[in-house]
Amino acid sequence: MDATDTRVDEIADGIYRISTFVPEVAAPAGFTFNQFLIDAEEPLLFHTGMRHLFPRVSEAVRRVVPLDRLRWLAFGHVEADECGAMNEFLAVAPRAQVAHGLQGCLVSLDDLADRPPRPLAHGETLDLGGKEVLRRRVLHLNTPHVPHNWEARVLFEETTGTLLCGDLFTHLGNGPPVTDHDLVEPALDAEEVFRQTSCLTAAVETLRSLARLSPATLAVMHGSSYRGDGAAALRALADGYQERFGPEREFAARPSALAGASAPQG
Repeated sequence: MDATDTRVDEIADGIYRISTFVPEVAAPAGFTFNQFLIDAEEPLLFHTGMRHLFPRVSEAVRRVVPLDRLRWLAFGHVEADECGAMNEFLAVAPRAQVAHGLQGCLVSLDDLADRPPRPLAHGETLDLGGKEVLRRRVLHLNTPHVPHNWEARVLFEETTGTLLCGDLFTHLGNGPPVTDHDLVEPALDAEEVFRQTSCLTAAVETLRSLARLSPATLAVMHGSSYRGDGAAALRALADGYQERFGPEREFAARPSALAGASAPQG
C-alpha cells in the first residue's frame, strides 16, 4: 500500500486528526485513514491504523504527546484499520489500555489484546482528566451493526462536542482536515461504492439517535472531518440512507461495485 505523508491537524480544542492518504485505495480518488488523538491528562488515541502504518502513525502521535504518556486506545470496531496496530502501541506505551464495549471485549479483545482491555457499558463515561474547562470526558455509545460489526460503537467527547464517529460519513478523496461543507452527499456516494452499512434500519435509527447529542465536530475516519451543525448532518445522512437505499432500491440484493476487488477495511 503506497501511502503518502502522514499529517497532523488540530480539528477541535485538544483533538488532533492524524491522516494518511493512500491514493491506490479507491483509485483514482484515493482514501484517507485517520486516527484521532485527544490530548488530556490521560491521552486517548481513537483508531490505531494498520500494523504497517504503525511507524508513521506513532511518529505523528509523538509530535503531540510522548508515546509513553498514552493512557487509552480506542476504536469503533475490530478491523485492521481500526485496531491493527493495537499491540504495537501497547508495547511502546506501558500505561496504555484498550477501552472498548463489553461485547467487543468478550468476543475479540480479551484474546487479541496483549493486555486485558477495559470493558465499557453503553452510556458509560471515561474521564480523561484535566481541570475545569480543560477536563475531557468521552461517552461510550454502542451502535451494533452501524455501520458494521456487532460490537460497533462511537465515542462522544463532551467538552468540545466532538463525535468520534468512526466509519460514519466515510467518503473518498483527500480533502481538507476539517470542513464546513456538506459531507452527506459524498458519504452517500461512497456507500454506493463500498456498501459498508450492514443494517439499513439500525443505521437510520442510530444516526437519528446520535443527532440528539448535537455534536459540533464530526471526527470522520475516512475523509474530512466536519465542523458545524452535526445534528443536522446526522439526520440528513439518515434521510439519505432511507431514500437512496430503502427496500424499493433492493439495497441488500445488489452486489457491491467492488465485489472481488480490494476494498478498504473499517
